[in-house]
Formats: sequence, C-alpha cells, structure tokens
Amino acid sequence: MPVTIDDIRAAAARISGRVGRTPFLKSETLSAITGAEVWVKLENLQFTASFKERGAANRLLLLSEVERAAGVIAMSAGNHAQAVAYHAKKLGIAATIVMPRFTPFVKVKRTRYHGATVILEGDTLAEAAAFAHELAKREGLVFVHPYDDDAVIAGQGTAILEMLEEMPELDCLAIPVGGGGLAAGAAVAARTLCPNLEVIGVEVETYPAAAQRLAGQPVKVGGPTVAEGIAVRDVGDRPMDILKQHGCDVVLVPEVTIERAIAMLIEVEKTVSEGAGAAGLAALLFHPERFRGKRVGLMVSGGNIDTRTLANVLMRGFARDGRLLNLEVDIADQPGALAQVTRIVAECGGNIVEVQHQRLFGAFSVKSAEVELLIEVEDEGHGDRLIAALQQASLPVRKAAVSEATRPILSAT
Repeated sequence: MPVTIDDIRAAAARISGRVGRTPFLKSETLSAITGAEVWVKLENLQFTASFKERGAANRLLLLSEVERAAGVIAMSAGNHAQAVAYHAKKLGIAATIVMPRFTPFVKVKRTRYHGATVILEGDTLAEAAAFAHELAKREGLVFVHPYDDDAVIAGQGTAILEMLEEMPELDCLAIPVGGGGLAAGAAVAARTLCPNLEVIGVEVETYPAAAQRLAGQPVKVGGPTVAEGIAVRDVGDRPMDILKQHGCDVVLVPEVTIERAIAMLIEVEKTVSEGAGAAGLAALLFHPERFRGKRVGLMVSGGNIDTRTLANVLMRGFARDGRLLNLEVDIADQPGALAQVTRIVAECGGNIVEVQHQRLFGAFSVKSAEVELLIEVEDEGHGDRLIAALQQASLPVRKAAVSEATRPILSAT
C-alpha cells in the first residue's frame, strides 16, 4: 500500500515527545533578497541536528519485539546514521551503522557517541550499502533503510505536516532530494492537504538522479560536493513512484550556489546548515524567477557540517562579497619596506589576516621582494580604496582574480 496522509498523521502521533517540533519562521531578510516570501523550517535544531530523526524513530517504533531483540543495522553517510543510533539507544535496541570511508569525521564521532557500533566500509554509498545488506543477512539484523521505506517516508512527512499547520497558505515547497524520502513524504502531505501546493525537489548538479529519472534519462551522477547528504547514486523506488504520482518537479543547483546558501543562512539567520540543508535556499538563489512573489517553505534539513568545511565556505564567502583581498605587492628588499605596506593598510582600515614575504621565487629582482597579503576589508569599495592608496605610494600591487566561485549572486533590495 502506498504512503497516505493517515500514515503521516499516525507517525506524528507515534514520534510525539521523542522528536522535537522545530520552529517554522518567516525570514524577512531572505524574503527581501530572493523576492519571495520565505518561511524556514529549522530541522537542524533536532537533537542529532537533522530531520532524519523523524523517519528513523517512526521505523524503530514499528519494530516487533523479536525484531528489537535481533538489533538493527543502517547504512548512511551521517544523518540517518546518527538518527538510528540515537533512537535505537533510547529504545534499548542494539544498532550497527555502516558508513562510507569518506564520511566527515564529525558525523562518525557523533554516531559513535550515541552508542552504535560503527563500521567504515566502502568508498561509495553503494559499496557501504552492499556491505550493510550482506551483514544484515549474515547476522539476522533488521535493515533500516534511509529512504526507500514506507515508515521512514511517513516519518519524514511529519515535518511538512507541522509546516502546513502553521502556514497553510504556502504556494510551494523547495525540498532537498537525495534518496527522496523527505521529498516523497512532503509530496504526500502537501498535495493531500493542499492540492495546489507545488512541491519542488532540489538536487546538486553533480547528483541529478531524480531529475534524470523524471525525464526518462539514464542516471549518471558523481563528483565531489559540499552537499554530501544528497550525494546519492540513485533515488529510491518508493520515493520515485510517489514523486511521479504527485507530479513533482526537480530543479538543479550548482555547487557554488549551495556554498553561498550555507554562508547566507549563517549571516542572515544565524543558523548552521550543512550543504544538503541549504539546497532549498540555493534553489531560490539560482532560480529566482521560479519562486519570486510566492510563499515558499524551505527546510534547513540538517546542520552536521564538518567544521573545516564550514570555515572554508565562510572564507570563500568573504572573498565573494569583496571582504577578503588577496594582494601581491612588490617592495624593495630593504629595512622598513614591509612596514610601509602594513602602515598604509592600517591607515586605510584594513585588517591583515595573513602575510607571506617572498624573496626567492616571486621577486622580479635580487634587490626586491614580493609580499602576499590576505586582507579583511569592509566591502569591495573599501578594498578598491586600499589598493589605490598602495598605488599612490608607488607600490606595484596585483589583485588576485576573483573566480566564478566567489562572484556575488544577489543582493538585498
């Protein structure tokens, strides 16, 4: 039997008190930036920082006593793993979690923290899944699938139920799509309760499995992405059937726009999102005409981002907004020359973050040196004034080129 709204309502009652009801708030600033009326569901505030708790808890609560005694096994790159581990521990169920070897350290650490036995196996999700299925069969464990499971889909749909209870006048939802469990739950809840509500899935360009399947094309995915939570080889069959049944569309967003969305959520909403969690906002930034003027529901589906990755994203964001300059300045190789440069930067209000003094490789003469400066400034105009001040002091200065990854996309109106 297909998943129904009654299944989602039953799941909501079942997990009540075990999974948090997260805030669903209108963002005035994101609305001004995108031209849509933006409402944000903060699922990154769940205990394990992900919506995955909903489906995992619902699935585990439906296990028989015999299945609970046998124990469960799951395969995940992180969020489903933590959700299963956490709720299994709360229910007294032994859990084994198989994670690909590329899984961010923070997710491995947190999964172990919840008491699960963690096995790192396989270089891809597919390899990890194959190993987990084999181990489940060999040891008689119950496999808890991250998305291709009706109970999991129903559990994920409870988030949309909450969104529509608070804001039934939404025009559309922008939902990240990996394996499709969340998008499928969203489709059932949204299209049943509000038939005219559009459900739009969002995939990163390098992993467009759902878009390709909806278009009847062969699935070809792969490549590095900050949105590893939706970097799935293929969509589950159950979710795919539901997305087709309810006429859902899928849009693609490039990697750089997801980075921008992560930075924007931190700066505007003061909330940390992983790459997959920022996919909905990325869709509004990259496809503004699709959403402009509409009441749009977004979900920050998870906040488990590696801290080093987050730092890199933020620094690239500074460069994108013109707040971080990378300058190469030619100076005479003599006492006081470097002090002159730093004095000018200070007088202009710039903050030197990093400096490299090179005599051997970058300098054009044995009597000269090259200084590479990483400088924090207020904005692009401030940076231009600082460069002009260096040039007025007869100091040859070169500004590193801004790559496509650091160009601004939209600005608030």
